[in-house]
Amino acid sequence: MRILIIEDEQQLAASIRAFLQKEQFNCDIATSAFSAKSALGSNEYDCVLLDIGLPDANGLDIIKILKAQKSDCGIIVVSAKDSLDDKLKGLDLGADDYITKPFHLSELNSRVKSVIRRRKFKGSSEITFSNIRIETDAHKTFINESEVELTPKEFEILLHLVINHHRVISKNSLVSHLWGDYTDVDSFDFLFTHLKNLRKKMEKSNAKAEIKSVYAVGYQIVAV
Repeated sequence: MRILIIEDEQQLAASIRAFLQKEQFNCDIATSAFSAKSALGSNEYDCVLLDIGLPDANGLDIIKILKAQKSDCGIIVVSAKDSLDDKLKGLDLGADDYITKPFHLSELNSRVKSVIRRRKFKGSSEITFSNIRIETDAHKTFINESEVELTPKEFEILLHLVINHHRVISKNSLVSHLWGDYTDVDSFDFLFTHLKNLRKKMEKSNAKAEIKSVYAVGYQIVAV
């Protein structure tokens, strides 16, 4: 799962990222509306944490951009402002939740997971594809109801492909989603290694699904 943290307080942004990374989220930081627009224009996110009080624009404008893009990512407004008017504006524009500074990082983490469940998994903490069942909060994978031990990256690859099973995911998009924008993509060897190991585990567990390579495009999981 990939999160964009739009927050101009760099120390707070770093603390949020460090906490969420321990929860197996991949996080990017944008400290201005300009950098946020750039990130949103080139990447897909599962959830956006949005500070209203940005130095170069009203943070609520970011919600308008996301809605214009028809993005299905969750939006949590994060602000020092505790006025009913700000909450209503954010929610009316399409935000999923609102949290006021100061807050406990554990509470923010719970809200992020809740928003992603509602947006991606119809309110459930589980997602299924063929005979594969994924418990998103517990980071567990079951094939034929037997647990399969996956590494964190194998888990994220499988989850991302299952969520997007209706389309082909490019290599660059998959790498960016899992490792962020600062990954050296001169070689995809590290991705190929994770995919090879994941495929072996799926085959060994008799998964009724396989990860197909689409020549010159990317990957797609299909039922077999």
